Order: sequence, then structure tokens, then C-alpha cells
Amino acid sequence: MEVLKIATAGSVDDGKSTLIGRLLYDTKSLTDDKLEAIERSSKQKGYDYLDFSLATDGLVAEREQGITIDVAHIYFSTNTRSYIIADTPGHVEYTRNMVTGASTSQAAIILIDARHGVIEQTYRHFFINNLLRIKDVIVAVNKMDLVDFSEERYNEIKADFEKLVGKSDYEDQNITYIPVSALKGDNVVEGSDSMDWYKGETLLSHLEKLDTQNVYNKGKMRFPVQYVIRPKTEEFHDFRSYAGKVYGGDINVGDEVVVLPSETKTKVKEIYFNDKKFESAARRSSISVTLENDVNVSRGDMIVKADQLPKVDKRFTATISWMDAKQLVAGSKYVLQHGINKVLAKVSAINNKIETDFSGVETNVSSLGMNDIASVSFQLNKPVFFDSFKEHRTNGAFILIDPQSNNTVGVGFIE
Repeated sequence: MEVLKIATAGSVDDGKSTLIGRLLYDTKSLTDDKLEAIERSSKQKGYDYLDFSLATDGLVAEREQGITIDVAHIYFSTNTRSYIIADTPGHVEYTRNMVTGASTSQAAIILIDARHGVIEQTYRHFFINNLLRIKDVIVAVNKMDLVDFSEERYNEIKADFEKLVGKSDYEDQNITYIPVSALKGDNVVEGSDSMDWYKGETLLSHLEKLDTQNVYNKGKMRFPVQYVIRPKTEEFHDFRSYAGKVYGGDINVGDEVVVLPSETKTKVKEIYFNDKKFESAARRSSISVTLENDVNVSRGDMIVKADQLPKVDKRFTATISWMDAKQLVAGSKYVLQHGINKVLAKVSAINNKIETDFSGVETNVSSLGMNDIASVSFQLNKPVFFDSFKEHRTNGAFILIDPQSNNTVGVGFIE
């Protein structure tokens, strides 16, 4: 069954947790004990409705304050596909949590309170979705019941958001607008009698039809070698294959390929999935391959098509989301993990800090604090083979690790 990973974003009290709880309730994905707990807690609070936000807010502080702090992952399924929802916090001080939750997502839901419309945090949420090149974005205009299900109000918000879309540099992004009431259930799983002016799909219907294969970069095949298979048995005495996951494009028997970093040319001889042979493998496939020539290939090497070479360099510039309390300053040294490989990296320059409201950049920046996003140049102790993040989400991303604490302190997207 296909899996669709979704990131959610919304400001305080936009109803994000309620929307997810409604999805779980209407798809009958809540367990009996969880449903009973929601019913009991809702009665204790004096509500004449079910407080669905209790289905996702797991931390005590979240339940007490009625806000989302940590990234929660919620799982549910329909007859069509399975879903993983990253319920991310919307506050500016949790920007790093938002980036983390959205980094592996294939689609995003941005909630807007119909009473308040597009606000400053909406800009930030959309900016992060653009930064992470999330192709399908659903703008859920929530709490329509509190504006009398007004079509005029919905159209005002849609027009305001379209102005925001005009600031984006991501031309291939798909934006879908859906008016909903998470509390009442309108246009979440079932349609709405109160908004008969809306002729589009419900939220779930739209999610069910998203093409899960269309969210990744197409074209440039990248095959990072995770493991070298040498059985060392009499039957397979000379057998050697290379296991990993295919990214970006297909791989086929007979393809002329280059092994990096040695730049050795050869051809794909066989493709295996377990013990079965195939003539080709699609992107996102976990396979092993054999090569026609007996070349030296190790874990961390990358196999690419001969006419689709990545960049190989010891320098690059990247957009960084800084996640640590200790500031990043020019001259600092970190372990940079790019895919499987780890290299030593020095911050050669902080070029500018990027304003997440699309207002521009701040230059002459000497340091970065937690939740800052900036353009940073790096010098590495050995070359890596990379693509820009805009061209290849997998091969264009990396993390920074503090060599002293071993904490992940930043995530980067190569420019």
C-alpha cells in the first residue's frame, strides 16, 4: 500500500490538532480507549462537542496550554493508502521543529483561521514549504463555521494567499484551497451542506488522489551504496553486488554508469531484489546491483549514470536552518553528513540571514541563533558529490553535527 507523508502547519489556535483528530475520527482510525478518553475529557471541560485536539497533543504541556510544541507523527489508513502526518508546531521559536517535521514530507497542509486570514506566521509556514520544495500544498481555510460559512470571506483569504504565492520561486508547486470546519467536520472527510457554493473535493478526497510518485525529483539517478554484498560461499564464491536505494530516476541493466569518487566507468550487469533478477528498477526501490567490470566500490560511494554526473567539490554554499542553542559563527567546524558520508566542514562565511516572511535578507551577519535560516558557505576536508536541493531533494541535503556533543545542530539545503 502506498504511503503519503504530510506535514501540517498553522498558527496558534488555527485548529491543526483538531483537524487531524477529525481525520482520525471520521476515518474510524481512533481506538476505542482513545475515543473514550476524548469523550471523558470533553465532558469534564464542559464541552458539548468532542475535543479532537486531544487525539494528537501528547505532551502534558500541550494539553494544558492547548498548543503543539513537539513534532508528533500520526498514522492512519484508508482503503486506498496509508498516511503519516507530521503535526508540527507553528510558533516562531519552534521553526526548527517545523523544518524537521516537513523535511521528509511529500505534501503539506497549511491551516488558516478564517477569522484572522493570512498572518505573519502564514508567511513563515509557506516559506518553509518552499525551502523544502514540497510540491503539493493544501491551504485549509479552517473555522468557516465562525464566519457563517461565508464564500466572500473564503475568497478574500484565497486572494491574499495568492499574493504570497506570487513571491515564491517554486513555479511547479501545486496550491489547492479547501474551506473546512474541523470542529463540525465540513469538507474534511465528508462534504458540507453549509458550503454548497464550494464545488471542489474534500480534504481527504484530495489527499487520496495525490500522485505519491510525483513528489520527488525526476531525471537524475543517484544510487548511494549502503552495503557491499560478498556471500563468500562456494556457490557464490566470486559474487559481489552493491546494495542501496535508487533516488531520482530509474536504473536499468546495460546502463553506462560512473562510480564516484573514483570516476570509474562501467555498466550495470544485473539488478536484484532479494534473490530475483529484474531488468530495471524504479526510483525509491531498494535493490542490489552487479557491475560488468571488477571495480573497487565501497560503502559511501555513489553510482550514477554516465551522462548525469553530479557536482564534485570541496566547497559549496547552502541554506542552513540552525537548530542549536550554541551560535554558529564563521570559522566553526562541524561534521557534515551528506547521505552516508561524513566529512569535516568549516564555516567559511555567513553570507546573509534570510527573512522567512519573504521580505529579503539581512547582510553583515556575524552569527546565527537557534531557528535562524541563512545562506552559509562551507569548506570541506574532502570532496563530496552533490546536486542542488532544488534539483534533487535527497542528494542536495545534509545535516551538521557538533563533534564535541555529537548533537545534530543544523540542516542544510545546497544552493
